[in-house]
Amino acid sequence: MIHIVLFSPKIPNNTGSIIRLCANTGARLHLVRPLGFELDDTKLKRAGLDYHEYADLQVHDDWQACRAALGELGVAVVAAMTTKFSRPFYEYDFVKQAAGGDVALVFGSETDGLPSDVRDDIGEQNWLRLPMLPQSRSLNLANSASICLYEVWRQFGFEGDVGESVGYHRLSSRPDE
Repeated sequence: MIHIVLFSPKIPNNTGSIIRLCANTGARLHLVRPLGFELDDTKLKRAGLDYHEYADLQVHDDWQACRAALGELGVAVVAAMTTKFSRPFYEYDFVKQAAGGDVALVFGSETDGLPSDVRDDIGEQNWLRLPMLPQSRSLNLANSASICLYEVWRQFGFEGDVGESVGYHRLSSRPDE
């Protein structure tokens, strides 16, 4: 299983989009307080559309509680997504590193990133960054989570995907199909 961890997210629209992302990929979402919004925020609900009921979501009071929960859930790799002294995300072999366990991708808030104590707890060997131009500061949180989640899922062979979704309706102009 893939876990997405949002440390102190501030923008409800981003979190709502990530709720929808997790619901559609089977990833578990962890939110670490403090949150910059209430969980019943209308922007959060609007961005997540009607996917909230399908998302596996846990809220943790702090990083230590989240870290303990990840351990109990069988997470073998915890990776910090950060621009601080990190290595390229695409060079990381999640299948090999996880060795049959789960993977957690930890993202900081939109305004502050990941605090140094969280990065230090994760360990420098697991600090990863998405490629971008040198003059760039950061990508949108929901976009970053999407890129990373799909790459990890790809590395695991898109386990759980069956080739069509419930909402898929086959359109064909051929009467024999």
